[in-house]
Amino acid sequence: MNGSYGPPDRFNEEQATFTIRGADAPDLKAGEAAIRNVLKTLPLKPGVYRMHDAKGDVLYVGKARALKNRVANYVQVERLPKRLQRMVSQTRSMTIVTTNNEAEALLLEAQLIKRYRPAYNVLLRDDKSFPFILLRADHDFPRIQKHRGARRAKGDYYGPFASAGSVNNTLNALQKLFLLRSCTDGFFKTRDRPCLLYQIKRCSAPCVGRIDPVGYADLVGDAKKFLAGKATDVQAKLGAQMQAAAENMDFELAAVLRDRLKALTFIQGTQFINAEGVGDADIFALASHEGLIGIEAFFIRGGQNWGHRSFFPAHTADVPEDEVLTQFMMQFYEEVPPARTILIDRVLPEAELLTQALSEQTGRKVELTVPQRGVRKRLLDQASRNAQEALERRLAESTTQARLHRELAELFELGESPDRIEVYDNSHIQGTNALGAMVVAGPEGFRKGHYRKFNIKQAATDDDYAMMREVLQRRFSRALEENSDRDGETWPDLVLLDGGRGQLNAAKAVLEDLGIEDVCLVGVAKGPHHGREGREVFHLMDGRELTLPVNSPLLFYLQRLRDEVHRFAIGAHRAKRAKAIGASPLDEVPGIGPARKKALLMHFGTGRAVRNASLEDLRKAPGVSAAVAQQVYDFYHAR
Repeated sequence: MNGSYGPPDRFNEEQATFTIRGADAPDLKAGEAAIRNVLKTLPLKPGVYRMHDAKGDVLYVGKARALKNRVANYVQVERLPKRLQRMVSQTRSMTIVTTNNEAEALLLEAQLIKRYRPAYNVLLRDDKSFPFILLRADHDFPRIQKHRGARRAKGDYYGPFASAGSVNNTLNALQKLFLLRSCTDGFFKTRDRPCLLYQIKRCSAPCVGRIDPVGYADLVGDAKKFLAGKATDVQAKLGAQMQAAAENMDFELAAVLRDRLKALTFIQGTQFINAEGVGDADIFALASHEGLIGIEAFFIRGGQNWGHRSFFPAHTADVPEDEVLTQFMMQFYEEVPPARTILIDRVLPEAELLTQALSEQTGRKVELTVPQRGVRKRLLDQASRNAQEALERRLAESTTQARLHRELAELFELGESPDRIEVYDNSHIQGTNALGAMVVAGPEGFRKGHYRKFNIKQAATDDDYAMMREVLQRRFSRALEENSDRDGETWPDLVLLDGGRGQLNAAKAVLEDLGIEDVCLVGVAKGPHHGREGREVFHLMDGRELTLPVNSPLLFYLQRLRDEVHRFAIGAHRAKRAKAIGASPLDEVPGIGPARKKALLMHFGTGRAVRNASLEDLRKAPGVSAAVAQQVYDFYHAR
């Protein structure tokens, strides 16, 4: 039976679910019995197994060289650590998928963990995709741009970069160095004179013929060489061209080449890690302390440092460090193609299997090594130092954050320290482009992957209370549908509302209508002196009002939560407003593309004039056929 968990041509998928009926509460004997029922039918084949609770939610995903032998370990309950005993007690069914070999099982395991995010698997918590530089290959004058997500566009991808900041800095320098265009194809087509980027020497203006295709292709070739690690060749070429221009008394060209050499020097100066001779490599180092594990990743491409990032995987308690690193790397490479060389700080028991799986995934050989000397060892030592320092910072932040959450629980009389805090705000300008925003915070900080925005659809956009009601109605109605038990990481322990008693009463009414009585609501108002930080008034559901000392760390934390929802709401509102400003009435006419829309607007001046034009006048517009004219006319008049 083919399932939905991977391409059918890669796995022999046979799915079988065996369920034991009984109480929903955790029961070690019931869980063991469910696993024994499955065990009777399991083959001695490689594959992946999923454990489900009474609701069908995935508790754990595991892989095995021999499924029968691996799953048999779970019925020897007394030998399992407490964590796995809890998992067995919740297990009520299993799903089995066989694969051709263990390497395929390892790949499928990573896919399923990423999809289901089980409670008992080590999880890569960072859900932001990594940015790449894309040099497109679908245009006579290729565009260079930042790219996230699936790599579907035709062209060359360079990355990953550790952050948006690192890729933006590199892109800016590359534009100065190679003068490649960054504009969209639509913008490129409509230019009749160079834009500002040409004036500040960051583009060669191919849109208006300031450079021919051959010259532009030469710039593209140099950019590819540089991004492939051949910066010395590019530097020598630019130096020779500058010298020749100076000798020919072409000082204007020599100055341009001098500026490009400066940009090259800047990029090389930002590559503070000396990775000469390393080529393409990913570096991983693990540090642990007090039950917390941190992993530092460095990205080296073409001998250049493209940044580093710290990761703190979830669900690592009682899990061996080697297993944490293996699971982390497989989930990490679900999103990012591995480098040819991967440097790690320890010998992994499953290193050979990991290498085989990654090589199969990428279609080329991947080498996994633990360097002992030379440049690679120095790079790994630096990654280890960064991992330890990042972990120490995380521990310090966690301690402070945990203390603040305990103080929050005391202040607002919560049963325990809140794990999920949701903060809400609305944004609009005189009722236009109104939307609501939600940000989420937990003990580890802001959870940006959980942020949400709500386009106001029903409420009057000049009524803040009605907008708050609509946002919360939509949020909690959906939350009840998806999580009727009101547990897990998607259900809030504390809800903060930007506003006073009115917003709080509106929110209370929504939750009462939905039958929700266990969520603490707090309104955060600016107090009698609007605009003065530290005078916030906190409105509680029982009618009380609280204030905090102006130098209170807890007050600063609450202000930071409120400021974050302000930032997110205003950013989303600006994006919506900008999109609305760029909209045209002609966007609604079916079959009218950018070229014809531009022709109509250029001829008539405004969208209103197009709407009021006669059929004869529409036919006279340049670039508009009789059929298109009839289509536009019918759209506005045949109603």
